[in-house]
Amino acid sequence: MVVAARPKVLTVNALLVSLLVVALGEIGDKTQLLSLLLAARFQRPVPIILGIVVATLLNHLLAGFVGVWVRSALTPEILRVGIGVSFLALAAWTLVPDTLEERRAARGQSSVFLVTLVTFFLAEMGDKTQVATVMLAAKYQTLGAVVAGTTLGMLVADVPAVLVGQLAAPKLPLRLVRVLAAIVFAVLGLGVLLGFGNL
Repeated sequence: MVVAARPKVLTVNALLVSLLVVALGEIGDKTQLLSLLLAARFQRPVPIILGIVVATLLNHLLAGFVGVWVRSALTPEILRVGIGVSFLALAAWTLVPDTLEERRAARGQSSVFLVTLVTFFLAEMGDKTQVATVMLAAKYQTLGAVVAGTTLGMLVADVPAVLVGQLAAPKLPLRLVRVLAAIVFAVLGLGVLLGFGNL
């Protein structure tokens, strides 16, 4: 009876620890800022939240399955440069305002979902929550519980940002939000390239 109960306790521990680590780590993170930005731009909370859920699940499954292998297969230098350049590219993309056609297209539920899915997935690459997922999966060896916990942790931190972004959208200067987001991404990219990251 004790032997059968032990795996359940480990699974619950993995779930709770993963949720807590990622929820706390996500506060003030670039993906939380991205959630706010997407909500302010599109004002469609449901497809944005669904996009965050799917992107996080895919990203954290990738982290659990492939993260350790990628870190061992690539040299730290190549990984660092790749992630740094990706952040700089994301910074440049953030500065590009929507055209009228893009805004019209983005009003559809599926377009907002796809934009959120792609941008959130890319922003989460190399992020501390993705690295935390790799470490948690290695520690607990219960991938399902870890991914469920890290995904719930992301939602605990990012769903409020989406709701605040939607409510505050009429008052938010989108140009300023874009510039601030670009600065954050650029600083992160330069920090990684200069070796100030934890990679």
